[in-house]
Amino acid sequence: MKRKQITVNGRVQGVGFRPFVYRLASEHSLTGSVSNNEQGVIIDVQGRSPDIDMFESALATRHPPLAQITELSSTDLDRLNHQEDFVITPSTSGQQHSVLISPDACICSDCAGEIIDPQNRRYLYPFTNCTNCGPRLTITRSIPYDRPMTSMACFEMCPECLNEYNDPMDRRFHAQPNACPVCGPQVWLTSNTGQKLAENNEAMLHAAKMLVQGKIIAAKGLGGFHLVCHARINRAVDNLRRRKHRPGKSLAVMVQDLQTADNIAYLNNVQKKILSGMEHPIVILPVKKPFPLSPLLSPDTDNIGLMLPYTPFHMVLFHHLRTISPQDMLPALVMTSGNFSSEPISLGNREALKRLSSITDLFLFHNRDILVRCDDSVVFAEEHCPVFLRRARGYTPTPVFLARKGPCVLGTGPELKNTICLTKDDQAYVSQHIGDLKNLETYEFFQEIINHFSDVLRVRPKAVIRDFHPDYMSSGYAEKTGLPVYQLQHHFAHIFSVMAENKFQGPCLGVAIDGTGLGLDKTLWGGELLLVDNTDLNMKRLGSFSPIPLPGGEKAIEEPWRIAVSFLRKLDVNRDKYPQGLKMMGQKLEIVHQMLDKNINSPFSSGCGRLFDAVSALLGLTQKIDYEGQAAILLEKIQDRSITEFYDVQSLESDIFLTLDTISLFEQINTDLMRQILPEIISRKFHLGLSHGICKWVMQASEKTGIKTVGLSGGVMQNMTIFQTLAKLLADNGLNVLVHKQLPPNDACVSLGQAVYGQRLLESA
Repeated sequence: MKRKQITVNGRVQGVGFRPFVYRLASEHSLTGSVSNNEQGVIIDVQGRSPDIDMFESALATRHPPLAQITELSSTDLDRLNHQEDFVITPSTSGQQHSVLISPDACICSDCAGEIIDPQNRRYLYPFTNCTNCGPRLTITRSIPYDRPMTSMACFEMCPECLNEYNDPMDRRFHAQPNACPVCGPQVWLTSNTGQKLAENNEAMLHAAKMLVQGKIIAAKGLGGFHLVCHARINRAVDNLRRRKHRPGKSLAVMVQDLQTADNIAYLNNVQKKILSGMEHPIVILPVKKPFPLSPLLSPDTDNIGLMLPYTPFHMVLFHHLRTISPQDMLPALVMTSGNFSSEPISLGNREALKRLSSITDLFLFHNRDILVRCDDSVVFAEEHCPVFLRRARGYTPTPVFLARKGPCVLGTGPELKNTICLTKDDQAYVSQHIGDLKNLETYEFFQEIINHFSDVLRVRPKAVIRDFHPDYMSSGYAEKTGLPVYQLQHHFAHIFSVMAENKFQGPCLGVAIDGTGLGLDKTLWGGELLLVDNTDLNMKRLGSFSPIPLPGGEKAIEEPWRIAVSFLRKLDVNRDKYPQGLKMMGQKLEIVHQMLDKNINSPFSSGCGRLFDAVSALLGLTQKIDYEGQAAILLEKIQDRSITEFYDVQSLESDIFLTLDTISLFEQINTDLMRQILPEIISRKFHLGLSHGICKWVMQASEKTGIKTVGLSGGVMQNMTIFQTLAKLLADNGLNVLVHKQLPPNDACVSLGQAVYGQRLLESA
């Protein structure tokens, strides 16, 4: 006989770990106890030595589906106890804890089966859950994850639910959101003025009928409100776009199952696995032709963002939709964030009624409070290399595990696609997508998340790292904290981030290609070749794209034709040889020429995104954008993928600085256009040429420095043509290529780079 104490750290609370341990101990005839505390799960176990060995082995390999073990340690105890059974003891808490907070998890197959079973007491109940599924982050106020610390605290369990909750052999043992129609949250439908129309199942049925009739509904979901309409009805989609002020950007669609998804888009096994996995993100997929849904859903691309129902609420809605829809009407619903463009997703009932009543025809409310806003995650599920566009529900707040421990630091992120990052030992907690910090509502959300993460992690940062740009709201927040504040230039933060994700330590070349970030020379960077050593914080700019003036500054980003003109002026192209689309600008064109001549409000930019904008405008694809990246999206869409030719892009060396000659690249494009080469061919030659040019650029730097590792980061890495082509070319040339696997390559990763830089900075002080 022997006795051991086993401590299990990680995501082990609120995921059914204690009942799992209880069943495992019973299986191996062991006595003792299991409890939660701030350090994780503490197991005191006693029995025959071989049984304890088998118990420990099973503990590490057979844990519950939502659990994630990061550390398992055991200590032999000298004294045996006289306990005759194995018990689960109540949770305790303290000021410090090393427990991972669980993300929200999609509905499990057991709960899904109960919802469609007419004999089950939870038949069509939209808040069904168990320890293997359901809300976590979005209803959690504090740690430990117990019911009083969640928004379910106000719902007193009925006797049947309480029996399940207290039974270690039941899968709802200590399922904190446990509820049923008798004692749990309820749903109701109202007009857009708040007048109640129906309750509970009648509300869900009536909502489905209204969707089939082309109405728009604001539905309260897991992490906020969705704006919902039928994806087959052009009129509904068009109304949603107009009312939401979202004219061109793609809309996500929820479909009932994988079979329906397969009717709409091309799916490989990797994409099917991610679509139906625990996280249930939106997956970007190539559409099938003829496209069976509204063409207004994704006008700028040949892709569509699809997701499957991830809550019982969605399942019930689709159940009713199937029963009332015409046979030829594929059940598919637009599910887009419940907000106006640029605002955070609406969270509370009163807030939604105030903010969304001009967009929606009806509201589908419920009375379970959402404590933390959380949008849907979006991912490209490419073979071997998923790429995040937005990381939120299902993934947050799973930490990025770092190569080493360090002090607690806060990274406040950039202005666009903002996230924040708090570090704790060797874990970096990057928040869900917050959005663009350009208005008070998003800034308040930003502050909410910093406060919430600090509270649930029980940490207080020793320093704050902000972007080099002093006028960002995130920079202003940092300066007001009263803590030591340090700056890190935007593109260096990108490379620190991709190195951190890959636990790479040492010198690394970095390709940071995006739209804009204030450079150390006060110009606008965005096409950068960098050297970063995260062990001694050595940072150097080795090269950039050719800098080009942006006539009108921010206006040039909104109107890409201005950047095309800037390139043409660099090439001394006569105005009468401009493409017709530029000539039609008339007086505006004259003003832009004067701005360039007199250097009025025309800051220089080396941004890769600005190059895409200029090429797109030159080819006549767009002269004015509705959303960030639209010009580049249109340019990638039209390329003729059968073409293998590419433009020759060279790098020019001056004083050891390597400039990628994008002006010469633009000249080749303009020459082809004047020769009336098709835009589809030009686009393909541009994408391939830029990829090959960047590869040669990096190889030149590698030869000079002897560094054989390169990190790829920046929003342009969301262009799948550039990303896949460049990563393969670099690997084929013998380099160790680091890419983002846990965070988006866009600005959402910047806060992680800031935070890990801050850790090293404090350690070296």
